[in-house]
Amino acid sequence: MIETIILQTAEADDPETAVSDVLAQLKKSQLREHSVGLISCFADFISSGVVAALAEKLPFPIAGATTLAAAATGVQGEVILIITVLTSDDVEFEAGITGPISSEDPAPLKAAWDQVTGKRAINGGGKPSLMLSFGPLLMNVSVDFYVEAWNAITGNVPNFGILAVDHNADYHESQTILNGEASRDRYVFVLCYGRIDPLFFTAGIPEEKAFGEKGIVTASAGNQLKGVNGVSVTQYLTSLGLEKDEKGVIKGINSYPFILDYKDGTQPVIRAMFAITPDGSAVCGGRIPVGTELTVGFANAEGVLASTEEILKQVVPKAAGRSVLIFSCVGRYFYLGYEKSAEMDKTVQILGDTGARFHFGYAGTEICPVYGKDGKLTNRSHNDTMVICVL
Repeated sequence: MIETIILQTAEADDPETAVSDVLAQLKKSQLREHSVGLISCFADFISSGVVAALAEKLPFPIAGATTLAAAATGVQGEVILIITVLTSDDVEFEAGITGPISSEDPAPLKAAWDQVTGKRAINGGGKPSLMLSFGPLLMNVSVDFYVEAWNAITGNVPNFGILAVDHNADYHESQTILNGEASRDRYVFVLCYGRIDPLFFTAGIPEEKAFGEKGIVTASAGNQLKGVNGVSVTQYLTSLGLEKDEKGVIKGINSYPFILDYKDGTQPVIRAMFAITPDGSAVCGGRIPVGTELTVGFANAEGVLASTEEILKQVVPKAAGRSVLIFSCVGRYFYLGYEKSAEMDKTVQILGDTGARFHFGYAGTEICPVYGKDGKLTNRSHNDTMVICVL
């Protein structure tokens, strides 16, 4: 059984005050034999020294990443630091960090995995039940690489987490965190060992916010979608009624993510469309294999909040007395326009009276297993999605 303790501070400038606040909160709760703290914070808490000061004083490791807004049971905000402590007598936690990642080379990931699991092998080993992931947001390394590399390294251990993000337009302060170390190019992870039964949920584009037509991917290369139904992406999108601007580029492409069905029995996933190349291909937020069935969705504030409400109402019956980890894509945050806190508000409203202890943070990209028809889990990356793990 895992119990949850929520710690938080809005003191981003004074490490001494921040540490005093957090330790006073911790004194009100009892830690079990094994504990880990999952941290989401505004980047200022790192540059001011608050995170390092907390890591020095807290009696458990802290692991996580920067974000631009976060919430938890009883608190929410932008310039805020939240640590959700998972503590248990029968579930153990091991935290690890890779060396610097500069390319799609699995060696740093494998070395970190071997270091963490090697220590446990001396004491009997065993495979972790769950991996919590906090990856760096790098221009030359895709989230699909991370997912696929970890699958091969771990033997498909369920993997749930995010890529880091921050409040800057170019995300140059996005960092992963392990204890007092914050990094722009290292992957942080927590392995959970023991009898746990995590449940996973995803919320993307509501069905009513998607075009009725379905296409088949006929050409692709990595994260570039090159052909649908035998024609270019531009031709396919204009056939649905989307318009071009004066440069021949589809208008508002960021508001039209693709909903993908891999036709393998797993739940659909979303791929954001970032740009159209001169040859009419779409640059997307992840790989889109040939043969995938594709639907074009429309993302806006109304759809974000509708999908948030729908998925959280599914979570409520499962959440009482449990830990609920929630990560939502930064794209959903921006779709909200001037009502930036609306998704957090709705989360607090729906989960606030359930007895669940929840942790909410915004993500650069989301990692979450999806279910197949037989209930088997497959790790996937997601765009424009809220992902949830109930522990």
